[in-house]
Amino acid sequence: MTAYLIRRLLLVIPTLLGITVACFTLIQFVPGGPVEEMIAKIKRVGQDRGMDASRTISPRELANIKAYYGFDKPAPVRYVRWLGRVLHFDLGNSYAYNQPVWDVIKSKFPVSLFFGVTSLILSYAVCIPLGLAKAMRQGSVFDTVTSVITFAGYVIPGYALGVLLLIFLAGGSYLDFFPLGGLVSDEFESLGFWGKAGDLVMHMTLPLACYMASEFAFLTQLMKNTLLDEISRDYMRTAVTKGLSFRQAIWRHALRNALVPLATRAGEAFTVMFAGSLLIEKVFDIDGMGLLFYDSIVNRDYNVVMGLILLMSFMGLLGRLFSDFMYVAVDPRIRFQ
Repeated sequence: MTAYLIRRLLLVIPTLLGITVACFTLIQFVPGGPVEEMIAKIKRVGQDRGMDASRTISPRELANIKAYYGFDKPAPVRYVRWLGRVLHFDLGNSYAYNQPVWDVIKSKFPVSLFFGVTSLILSYAVCIPLGLAKAMRQGSVFDTVTSVITFAGYVIPGYALGVLLLIFLAGGSYLDFFPLGGLVSDEFESLGFWGKAGDLVMHMTLPLACYMASEFAFLTQLMKNTLLDEISRDYMRTAVTKGLSFRQAIWRHALRNALVPLATRAGEAFTVMFAGSLLIEKVFDIDGMGLLFYDSIVNRDYNVVMGLILLMSFMGLLGRLFSDFMYVAVDPRIRFQ
């Protein structure tokens, strides 16, 4: 196992290098950038002060702006410099926030981590027993109704579901049960303990429903189909023949084997705060990493974009490694070779 772990960790380095090279290269082809944003800002300020709006930036001024942002060097040189800073745990400075990128990411990380991990835990807590119940009631009315609900959740994107929930359940258009967005209310600090708890629950309910939508449907159907496959195997018939009831055979034998494929999804705990959160956080105005990623792309804040891509990729690779170890925890027959 130690040798396997070392090999997997060593593979992280070239994988991350390839991902960052590909993303950095793609960014170079995106129109606009911090230089263009600064030029437009200078012209707006000049226009507000009554200066000629048609005035162009002189070559010297343009060269100074490019040097300030590091765009006076070719793209390969800029990448090598960025990589050198990363090796010293420096992600550079944000153009938009005028702060170190790592400080900007750290301020947003807890919100997305909370929503991501909470939605993952709730998905497993609901989907495993629901998939089990559907498999044991295959073909019943309960199975049909829940299948319609889960498939509807699977085909509707989280951000689209968020828009529908806001229209029908928030803001007073139809019903005014939930707030329109944000993480807490304006008067949150003045509330007591239970008032703060209730305020958080009201603000969390709709975003969590959107986070869970596709994962909920996938896990439920995966649990059901895997368990149905295990029920049809010979060892189940043998267990029933030896005197176990059908339910006892499922709980003692089939359920553990059916959980093996679901173990691969446990690695999503490392990346779930990113997956699908970009537009969901935009819809609900949640100040997390998804909204930060969206705003950074729009504002061409390339250092933040590269920092988030690096962090997402690294956590995704760790998640895959974690899933491998979950395989062993659920099924001791599996060995790392």
